[in-house]
Amino acid sequence: MSVKPNNLIQGDRVAIVATARKIGLSELEGAVKLFESWCLEVVLGETIGKEEDQFAGSDSLRAKDFQRFLDDNTIKAIFCARGGYGSVRIIDKLDFSAFEKNPKWIIGYSDPTVILSHIYFNYNIQTIHGIMPLNIDKDNLNTPAIESLRECLFNGSIRTEHKASNLNRFGDIEGELIGGNLSVLYSLVGSKSFGDTKDKILFIEDLDEYLYHIDRIMQCLKRAGKLSGLRGLIVGAFTDMHDNTIPFGKSAQEIILESVREYDYPIVFDVPSGHIGSDNISRIIGRKTRLISREEEVIIEQ
Repeated sequence: MSVKPNNLIQGDRVAIVATARKIGLSELEGAVKLFESWCLEVVLGETIGKEEDQFAGSDSLRAKDFQRFLDDNTIKAIFCARGGYGSVRIIDKLDFSAFEKNPKWIIGYSDPTVILSHIYFNYNIQTIHGIMPLNIDKDNLNTPAIESLRECLFNGSIRTEHKASNLNRFGDIEGELIGGNLSVLYSLVGSKSFGDTKDKILFIEDLDEYLYHIDRIMQCLKRAGKLSGLRGLIVGAFTDMHDNTIPFGKSAQEIILESVREYDYPIVFDVPSGHIGSDNISRIIGRKTRLISREEEVIIEQ
């Protein structure tokens, strides 16, 4: 069974650190306001405001900054400030030995899928796939994304109900939840950051990809044995998909369904998690999850 970090309580110290693309202090105003309204003490990493081309400072700086908070037992949660690209460049520079002894919540999605997946498959510790500080609007702190994040952090559990898609396959199953951004998972195939998927529930989402590339990724995952032994598949938002001049002929959802057609586990589509702004519902990676897929509704319990 995977390890759950302690729930947050009022007065806890939390850190915001940039593991990938650069970000300025002004872009964090909403997150700082929100976390302080939850009576948390916010500590900003050295990477905030730093710049090296696209990145929030050099690889060594970003790794050092993240390591600092992994090792600091007074920090009870680490928020990845934003996505972009770059977390994979520092993952093998990190030492998780202190974190393994004193787990804390790590929160992010998109590019930080690298970190969430690596932590689960190597240390069996739960993390949160959820909204990041860049996405928190200081003028709108009452959204499903924010409320679900609060539930995960302070209550350590979450239950959501969603309208069923006509592409869904029905069932009632349990398994530990893995996954995140599909393109990032694709980049981790064959590495220690994306291990055995047997008896797991895989969650996937993506943004700004060509439809033929979604097909390429799904065929890769299938050939690598990542799809055959699943308990279930949760398909989140596939936002701003692109097509070629000669159409691919299928939507992202139809491509995914075709790639797993020979397997008999439940599949649910259009689950509100991923690159959809204020509706990006948090999911606990590594948590034993119940997925109920019915004709009219989908229930996800963690």
